[in-house]
Amino acid sequence: MTSSAFLDALGAAGPSADRAGKMDLYGRFIGSWELDVTHFPENAPARRRNGEWHFGWVLEGRAIQDVWIVPSRGQRDPALPGPYGTTLRIYDTSLDAWRIQWSDPVSQIFLQMIGRAEGPDIVQLGTDENGRLIRWSFREITEASFLWRGESSADQGAHWRLVTEFTARRHRL
Repeated sequence: MTSSAFLDALGAAGPSADRAGKMDLYGRFIGSWELDVTHFPENAPARRRNGEWHFGWVLEGRAIQDVWIVPSRGQRDPALPGPYGTTLRIYDTSLDAWRIQWSDPVSQIFLQMIGRAEGPDIVQLGTDENGRLIRWSFREITEASFLWRGESSADQGAHWRLVTEFTARRHRL
């Protein structure tokens, strides 16, 4: 199978008719986004970089897949690789929620989460490779921008530490 045939089989033109309304939660992000990324390591100064995030319909429109790349492809240094991974988001009709799988082969991080709307926001909850609770959220969502936050908790959600924050702007060609 050629890469073109693979991408044709994976991609979809839009949401599947049997769950179209539910797909809107993440479907509004379809397209490309420019990122201003701030990472907040423990016991070290914050670090800012740019990045890119691309969302698309996949699997007959029953899922949304994205690719995030930090720093952007044009600024990546092979000696200092950053996250370059993919998220597969599948709406689970039995849960009325989204099953989410993040895979980053560069950092060797593989996470599973459940995502739901919380008021105007989207919140994804799961655990990291060390068993800590993680929360990834989309906030301040507009047609042209959003704020994404990655947080962790060492005390099962009583307190949250901000790990990473993305300010996203829709890419205009």
